[in-house]
Amino acid sequence: MNGCPWSDKDGDGLSDIEDGCPEIAGKTELNGCPDKDSDGVADNEDSCPDIKGLKELGGCPDTDGDGVADKEDTCPNVKGLKELGGCPDSDGDGIADKDDTCPNAKGTKALNGCPDKDSDGVADKDDVCPDVAGLIENKGCPAVKAAELKVFEKALNGIKFSSGRDKISSSSYKVLGDVVKIMEENPSYNLKIKGHTDSSGDDAKNLELSKKRASAVQAYLVKKGIDQERLTSEGFGETIPVAENKTSKGRALNRRVELKVEFTKLVK
Repeated sequence: MNGCPWSDKDGDGLSDIEDGCPEIAGKTELNGCPDKDSDGVADNEDSCPDIKGLKELGGCPDTDGDGVADKEDTCPNVKGLKELGGCPDSDGDGIADKDDTCPNAKGTKALNGCPDKDSDGVADKDDVCPDVAGLIENKGCPAVKAAELKVFEKALNGIKFSSGRDKISSSSYKVLGDVVKIMEENPSYNLKIKGHTDSSGDDAKNLELSKKRASAVQAYLVKKGIDQERLTSEGFGETIPVAENKTSKGRALNRRVELKVEFTKLVK
C-alpha cells in the first residue's frame, strides 16, 4: 500500500486509492465501479447504464445490429445505414425508405426519391408521357401542337347538329375526322367534350340538349375507333356564353361543342 493505511469505504475489495468509484461498491474487473445492466461497461462510462448494450456503442443497445445505437437510431427495429440515421435505403438513392415516395426505384431528392426518366421534373409515376420530356402543367407531356389546336378551334363551331336535336350534321364529318386522326397519333391525349347552347327556349331543355350533343360527339369518336376511356362528355346548357345572345351571330357562337385535351394516365 506504499505506506498508506488500508481503506475500502464501499467494501468492494479494492482500496480507495485503487478504486475508480470509492464511494460505490463495484466490480474488481471494472476498477471498482458498478455495472447495473451487466453489459461489461461501468455505469460511469455507460451512455445507457440501465439497459444492457454493447461496449463499442458505449454500453447502449443496437436492436437491429446496424451499428447505430437505438437511442440514435431513427429506425431502431430495421437494419439500416449510419449515414441515414440507421434507416434502410432499399433502392440506394440516398433517401431513407421512410422518406422515399418510391422506395423500390432509384430516384432524385427533388422528387422525393422517385425516378424521372425524361428529366422533365415530373416523376415517372405521375408522368403520362414518361419517355418524352414535357411540361409539368401537361402531366409531363409535350405541349399540344399549334396545328392540332387549330383543328380543335375549328371544331368549336364546325361541329353542327340538326336544329334542336343531337344528330350530327354530315358537314361536321371532315373536322371530326381530323380530330380522330389527332387522337390516333397522340395516344397520351384524352379529350374532354363540352356541349353548350344559346339562351333560346327552356333552360332545362337546353341543358339536356347540350349533354346529348356532347355525348353524341363522344359516341361518334368511339365509333371511329377512339377508346371510350379516353373520352368524357358534359353539357352546360346556356350557362357559359361566349357572346351576347341578343344577336343571331352571338347565339351561333354560343351553340358550340368544345374539345379540350387532357393528360391523365389510364388505369386498365
